[in-house]
Amino acid sequence: MDLKIVKDLLALMQEGELTELHYVQGETEIRLSRKQDQPAPVVYASSAHGMPMAPAPAPTQVPNVAIAPAVEEEVFEFFRSPMVGTFYRKPNPESDAYVNAGDGVDGESVLCIIEAMKVFNEIKAEFSGNIVEALVKDGEAVEYDQPLFKIRTH
Repeated sequence: MDLKIVKDLLALMQEGELTELHYVQGETEIRLSRKQDQPAPVVYASSAHGMPMAPAPAPTQVPNVAIAPAVEEEVFEFFRSPMVGTFYRKPNPESDAYVNAGDGVDGESVLCIIEAMKVFNEIKAEFSGNIVEALVKDGEAVEYDQPLFKIRTH
C-alpha cells in the first residue's frame, strides 16, 4: 500500500473537516473515520489478499497558522435624511458642492441643503469620517431616513 495515498487522504479529511472517508481504487480499500472531538482519524485498510493491516500512524499535528496578515476592516455609516424635502448638494447653482468623495467631515461640516416648505435647511454631519459617495442627485426629492451619503468612519 502506498503511504502517500493515506497521507493525502488524511490531509483531505482534515482540510474538509470530514468525520468519515471511504476510498476504493482497484483492490485497495481505505476507510477513515474519527469522532467530532478527536483530532486525528483512525485508519483501517485492507487489501485484496484479505490480510488485515495495522492502523496507519497518526499524522503529525500542524498548528493553525494565519497565512494572510490581519486586514483592518473598513467601517461605513450612512448619513440619513433628517426630513422630507428636496436635496441640494450646493448652496446655489453656480457654487461647488459642499462635499465630494474623499472629503473629510466632522459634526460641524455642512453636507447639503434640504428644502422643505420653502425653507432651506443646512444639514450638518452627525459624525466624523470621509465621504465615500453621495447617494442622491442634486434636486431629487428625499424621504425621512433615506440614506444620502456613504461615509467611511474613523
